[in-house]
Amino acid sequence: MKKTKDTSAPVPREGATTDLPHDRITVERFREAFPRARWNDTLNAWFVPGRRAEKRIGRWLAEMEAEADTFADEKGRDAFAFEPIESRYLEAAPASFQIRTPYSRTVIDEIREIPYARWDADRRLWTVPYRSSEELRQRWQAIEAAAERSEPAARRARRQAIKGTEEDEASKARSRERRRKRYPVPAGDTPPFDCAIGTHIGIVFFTKTDGELADPVTVSAFYFAAAEGEDYVWVSWRGGSVEELVTTWPARTPPEQHERDRGWWIPTLEELRTARRAAKSRRRTNERKQKDNPSGERPAGNA
Repeated sequence: MKKTKDTSAPVPREGATTDLPHDRITVERFREAFPRARWNDTLNAWFVPGRRAEKRIGRWLAEMEAEADTFADEKGRDAFAFEPIESRYLEAAPASFQIRTPYSRTVIDEIREIPYARWDADRRLWTVPYRSSEELRQRWQAIEAAAERSEPAARRARRQAIKGTEEDEASKARSRERRRKRYPVPAGDTPPFDCAIGTHIGIVFFTKTDGELADPVTVSAFYFAAAEGEDYVWVSWRGGSVEELVTTWPARTPPEQHERDRGWWIPTLEELRTARRAAKSRRRTNERKQKDNPSGERPAGNA
């Protein structure tokens, strides 16, 4: 009896596949780490046999990425040594740059644009890895200038320079108005309550209104240009928590001009990101205060 040829499909082997950068050195190192690996023309990828192949490949790729980061850090460290940045706000520590400045929103915004920058809450400073030295150099002039403007002596000098002027009075008036935590909205087009709403003072959560009419002069002076003939009412507001802001669904498109003219709109993703960062900062500050003073008692001498 003749044996018939088995034409059934072969049982697939256990293993995992991976794609690699198309450079000779990476492939050679991959072959050294996985001598049983074979190129599969059908899958257009490398195939590594074995039940634990996927975990082994993942571990190898992570090691390669860490090694690449180390090399990038070495290049950044060498570049900085060749052309250092001399500044009282910057320290070149063994592991990373360390940036310590007076509080400045501009400084924070600039540093957050640098890849891999991290805030160290315990030491109250920013760290930037050496691999990001070029991005740091590009932004350093703006960072340093903003830090110098935020020095206590510089702030006092500016306040002293405008003391008693119209600018000083206007600044104090704005501060007093903000502390009232109210916002004008069109009487016939009020926003929903307890939702994240974009406004000219940032993202807020409106809570209630008693229908008090807002003076158009006050609206235009502290918030936005009041439309002629439009009635506005005051609405109370609060800031949002991190959880509320994270779960808020952003608008797909920026607000249109008529929405800006009325004073409120559904916030964009960029606006939400800014508000989330501010909320996280407030939460860290409150947690630090509670840690330093768990009883909630006022420090001696402040009574």
